[in-house]
Amino acid sequence: MRFLSSLLSPCPGGPAFLTLMRRASSGTMQVKDPLNFWGGRRVQLSDVTSLEPVYEPATGRVLCQLQPCKAAHVEEAVQSARSAFTEWRKLAGMERARVMLEAARLIEVNTPKGHLDNMVLSWWGSRVHVCFEDREEIAEVEVVNNGKSITEARLDVDSARLCIEYFAGLATNMSGQHVQLPGGSFAYTRREPLGVCVGIGAWNYPFQIVAWKSAPAIACGNSMVFKPSPVTPMSAVLLAEIYAEAGVPEGLLNVVQGAEETGTLLCSHPSVSKVSFTGSVPTGKKIMEMASRGVKPVTLELGGKSPLIIFEDSDLENAIRGALMANFLSQGQVCSNGTRVFVHKHVLPQFLKEVVRRTKAIQIGDPLLEETRMGALVSRPHLDKVLGYVEQAKKEGARVLCGGEPFTPVDPKLKNGYYMTPCVLDNCTDDMTCVREEIFGPVMSVLTFDTEEEVLRRANDTTLGLAAGVFTKDIQRAHRVIENLQAGSCCINNYNISPVEVPFGGYKASGIGRENGQVTIEYYSQLKTVVVEMGDVDSLF
Repeated sequence: MRFLSSLLSPCPGGPAFLTLMRRASSGTMQVKDPLNFWGGRRVQLSDVTSLEPVYEPATGRVLCQLQPCKAAHVEEAVQSARSAFTEWRKLAGMERARVMLEAARLIEVNTPKGHLDNMVLSWWGSRVHVCFEDREEIAEVEVVNNGKSITEARLDVDSARLCIEYFAGLATNMSGQHVQLPGGSFAYTRREPLGVCVGIGAWNYPFQIVAWKSAPAIACGNSMVFKPSPVTPMSAVLLAEIYAEAGVPEGLLNVVQGAEETGTLLCSHPSVSKVSFTGSVPTGKKIMEMASRGVKPVTLELGGKSPLIIFEDSDLENAIRGALMANFLSQGQVCSNGTRVFVHKHVLPQFLKEVVRRTKAIQIGDPLLEETRMGALVSRPHLDKVLGYVEQAKKEGARVLCGGEPFTPVDPKLKNGYYMTPCVLDNCTDDMTCVREEIFGPVMSVLTFDTEEEVLRRANDTTLGLAAGVFTKDIQRAHRVIENLQAGSCCINNYNISPVEVPFGGYKASGIGRENGQVTIEYYSQLKTVVVEMGDVDSLF
């Protein structure tokens, strides 16, 4: 896709230039200042009774000690959001759009000197104030925070910026309907904001997710309190500061840190009007239950175990590329990944030979190096969980064609990082654990099929329905198969393509509602109907 190619293009000077200019180096960053943010500023909690360590996936080092928010802190953040909402909701769509476009510009081009310099970092042993100047520095923080490669982190920052730009445009077009009634009377509808919205993010796309949730919310005139995953708490506060620099009212986007207790406080707060969550199915169910007690609408973007179907007439080169992108992007930690790869029996040998060759060639290592294509998994417990799935697959009869083992990079400072080799499993069957459950790691399960009817039945045999893909040169077959796949986000002859202009979300247990696309406006606003009588009132009394 040309868009992806353009984002992957090196900046002037090429990779060597980036390596020389980069401030960050794995194993050298320390975060000294608070990561909570409300009232337009970072907040140091004075009454913290417990701290939670935050680790750098690339090295296993402790980056900082997280201050989780308790009831009093959540109350302060929500009240800050309520105050900002009363001001922000009164602005015209064009006025809101102007501020949002300035935020997008700050992400892309240049952050003013002094902006974001509250984050005190340590590079090469020297304590300095860092002024974030462009998307590169934000991407570096995301890499240290999450473990993914710098190449992918840049794409995430770009996706965040594009999302803000897109919803800035929609902010100017929020409108209702005019309905003519008998006798000259009429009715009209108004689309109005909900109020204080809560966003709860996942750890696989920290910066992108806070943008995907906050941009439609504030475009509609809402304010937001956002809780990042406690595993990756660092980058959400950067977007809050960027919004503040762009000119939003103090408290429009607030960031509260914490785990389950903090999330429960947010979902149960009486002043919260909506909850949007990205994460696991079990947690999504709990959030839906809590929100239902206050009759609050929810958007849930949950897990997936998505099928990728490769027919015998497909362009095999593109199908192989698609399968690799469907399984190994972000170390396989993507909810929409096509981890059940159904390959027609006539092309299975060629497919496996080339997929294994290219998987073995994936460069694993320091995620801040340009040549790295696979960084570290997000945590030690998660790495152990993924490796456990590979062992279970072998016990159940799957054949490991490559990978699936712990990996130690040559660089000694990375020896305690959370790395593994990307894995391709063959001889898989539909009843295996690796085929039934979401692994959320770099593990591709390959299955074979014979007929279209057969593969559709097997592809839909899951409680999840987030995404699906099909590779074929037969355009009629492509549309026919997509029509019958029970999934919300589908691709033909590509995979893991999520432009901000189109809705993203799932069927069945994969969630409720959509993110991105014009339809998202409906999930962050409410409709008011007004009937205007131009004559006398007809009364039966």
